[in-house]
Amino acid sequence: MHFFPERPGRPGALLAAAVLLGAPLASAADLHVDPVSGIDSAAGSAEAPLKTVAMAIKRAAAGDVIHLVHHDRPWEDLPFFHDKSGEPGKPIVLDGHGAVLTGAVPLDPAQWKPHGEGLFSCNDLLPRPDPAIIARFFFLFDGRMNRMGRSLKGPKEPWKAPGELEPGEWCWIEDEQAFYLRIPPGMNLAEAKVEAPLKSNGVAIAGDCNHLVIRNVTSTHVYNDGFNIHGRTRDVRFENVKAIECGDDGISAHGDCRIIIDGMLSTGNSTGVCHVNDSHSVASRMTIQANHGHEYFVLDTGRHELRDSVIRADAAQSVTANGAREEGGGQCELILANVRIEGTGQSDVIKANRRSLVTFDKVTVAGGLSLSVAGDAFTLRESLITGTGERRPSITVYPHVKWRAARNAYDLETLRIGDVFYRAGSFSEYQAATGEDAESRWLRPGEAAPDGFGAE
Repeated sequence: MHFFPERPGRPGALLAAAVLLGAPLASAADLHVDPVSGIDSAAGSAEAPLKTVAMAIKRAAAGDVIHLVHHDRPWEDLPFFHDKSGEPGKPIVLDGHGAVLTGAVPLDPAQWKPHGEGLFSCNDLLPRPDPAIIARFFFLFDGRMNRMGRSLKGPKEPWKAPGELEPGEWCWIEDEQAFYLRIPPGMNLAEAKVEAPLKSNGVAIAGDCNHLVIRNVTSTHVYNDGFNIHGRTRDVRFENVKAIECGDDGISAHGDCRIIIDGMLSTGNSTGVCHVNDSHSVASRMTIQANHGHEYFVLDTGRHELRDSVIRADAAQSVTANGAREEGGGQCELILANVRIEGTGQSDVIKANRRSLVTFDKVTVAGGLSLSVAGDAFTLRESLITGTGERRPSITVYPHVKWRAARNAYDLETLRIGDVFYRAGSFSEYQAATGEDAESRWLRPGEAAPDGFGAE
């Protein structure tokens, strides 16, 4: 695992001074939060819990654990850490114990104007009709998410006209600044159980935050990210978390953030993972699947590692790495190790785009996903690239790319290096021309990959 260096800071100096002087050190505390029986003026013990997560975060000190005491319903009180830090070896921990954090709110029928045959409209659902929010928006009809084939970083189906809506569908009419939706005729809104995502993030971290652990929580039905990280962070960990059906990303690190993920499911979101700016991430034991726009997307100038994980490419785009968006900008580094990427026919290509540095080490790409390699460098080692009976992938390496390949197994249609195409019968010519893949093999039709190639 790659560890990020910690910034020297005043808390460590104070701790050392306290030890030298023999001063008593405060012991770690357990802070319990119960939205039903809690009171924010209480001690925060199991017998006298706090009511809100905000109060628990405010009180928490280095080494403390915040416990969410949940009931048989989702949490509507969503955690926000701002300029809050633990200490090295003594993180502040938020343990959800399986809590589900939701941003969905039932519609207020008084806000909605009926138009007959189950059609309703509302022009004051949001405080302001921000196009960025509209692009992320969705509704829940009796618990079922409908984004109408649209997401911020994914496909955008044309809006239907209000009169074309079927029960369980909705649209946004820009000229009216209004939402329209339809439910079964004869049913009122309360009976239809329609909800809207009126909260932005499941767990939000912003400002200067260090030495935090977020564990055992599920974020769902917010209009932005399940886990949103901004500002500057160091030693911020996410353990055994889930992001399900969020309007934008399952998890997204921005700015100068350094995060570690150990165990995560990201599904049903616009993008499973999206890290931007100069953020860095190290992730393991992730399952990313059934998202809408992208499964895994990193861009700008960060460094990102994904290990021991599975990506099921159900989204319009599977895996994409982009460097800095401005011409002449910095590079984005992506390392995948022991990762299986399963093509399902929804996505057709993995993209290493401009100013990217990508390494695939013991990666299996199955199901016919092709590789488009247009960044600065790409290294492929001990990996398996294979298709199906109907779909055989291709690898395209653009002329400027520094291409390195060793000990791989290929079941390809073509391998293109610059303007030259290689096939099974000319694989040895490719090896001689490039000096790469000396120990690799092009599989015969129906031949299984030998042991040692691809993800374990």
